[in-house]
Amino acid sequence: MGDIGIMKPEVFQNLNEIAVEMKTDVVRFTQKLIQTPSISGEEGDLADLLVEEMEKLGYDEVFKDDQGNVFGLVKGTEDGPTIMYNSHMDHVSAGDANNWEGYDPYGAEIDICEIDNQDKTAKDITECIHGRAASDVKAGEAAQIYAGAVLLKLREMGYDFKGKFMFQGVVQEEPAEMVGMKHVIDKTLPAKGLTYDAMVSSEATSLKLYCGHRGRVEMLVTVYGRTSHGSAPWLGINSIYKAVPLISKIKDELYPSLPTDPDLGQSSISLNIIECLPGALSIVPDKTMLSLDRRFIPGEKVEDVIKQIQDIIDELAAADPEFKADVKIKTAVEVSYTGVEYEAEKNMPAWKTPKDHGFTKAAAEALEAVGQEVKYGYWDFGTDGSKTAGIDRKPTIGYSPMQEQYAHTPYDKVRTDFIVKAIAGNAAIFIKATEAGPDAYKTLEW
Repeated sequence: MGDIGIMKPEVFQNLNEIAVEMKTDVVRFTQKLIQTPSISGEEGDLADLLVEEMEKLGYDEVFKDDQGNVFGLVKGTEDGPTIMYNSHMDHVSAGDANNWEGYDPYGAEIDICEIDNQDKTAKDITECIHGRAASDVKAGEAAQIYAGAVLLKLREMGYDFKGKFMFQGVVQEEPAEMVGMKHVIDKTLPAKGLTYDAMVSSEATSLKLYCGHRGRVEMLVTVYGRTSHGSAPWLGINSIYKAVPLISKIKDELYPSLPTDPDLGQSSISLNIIECLPGALSIVPDKTMLSLDRRFIPGEKVEDVIKQIQDIIDELAAADPEFKADVKIKTAVEVSYTGVEYEAEKNMPAWKTPKDHGFTKAAAEALEAVGQEVKYGYWDFGTDGSKTAGIDRKPTIGYSPMQEQYAHTPYDKVRTDFIVKAIAGNAAIFIKATEAGPDAYKTLEW
């Protein structure tokens, strides 16, 4: 057996060569994934494809859990950490097909096109795959699964490596309640006698190492009034009018006062939906509901975020005896394609893995070893890292061939050259991380 206690440079060159050899297969697999619609709650056909591909590639263990999440394990020749490679199986609607400029959202057509470079500073002419979820996250999913195949190839070639590579495809990430990831970590892994030490997300990063994002909580504020006939509004209490000073204080006083993180930017709050009841033209409304999207940085607590709104409510109520309102975190009921049901809060914690954390440093060394320039970034949107890092405080990063600016758009596409690079990069990250010492698995703090 080859000694990979400290991986020799030529082995990392092997990673690149093996990844290039896999290009035809991984591109074809990515096309199959895009051609298989998998809206949230309807991921069953895609899950079967993932299982079939990992079994074909020779994964040591492949299974689905009762919620329909998919797992694939590649076992090292020595004991060591388990690195979870996470992708979600669902995607958002393709929207109006007329906006796709001649591409079938589920066609997975390949052509030579103009596409942003890694930093969005210029356009490259290169081969692309078009279609819904190409950039969120089916190309990243394929690259992760084929990274596991690279490790299998190394083992076949006679190399030793440590730990377990765990691919894990979750259901229902897009609704943003982490029901799939929570089920995986809190129920499935313990039931299987498995755990994990760190996580690599396939969410779009343009081959950069992404190290966190702001948290997100959806709040529902209900302002109460009293109905009357629309012809005699003075007999009622119009809840819309009562909501106006609340909206003004949120916009003009609360938002400017929110804190800022040097990497993640300022916390924010956005009023995105206004509804009223009874909602008839001739009736003064007695309920007005405000849906608030609050993004917050590490160190802010959700209970404090709620209290900020409650304090405004209390202030307005003290000045106006007719003002009544309450605030709560929104919830939703999510049912998986297998029938597992959760009522979940719309609450995703903020997180950040420092650049000097041992796991991030190991990932950076890995990318350098396969000849990739190391750059860092942070997501604008949320990910299932809110569970692994935000709640479990396990080191978490993102690394992916996909580009964030194309996600959820009718221009959804991915570069095939980036997919090949991501196969080698993911495999290298696993090797370097499992060789690293305890510092690579230190609990995150903020």
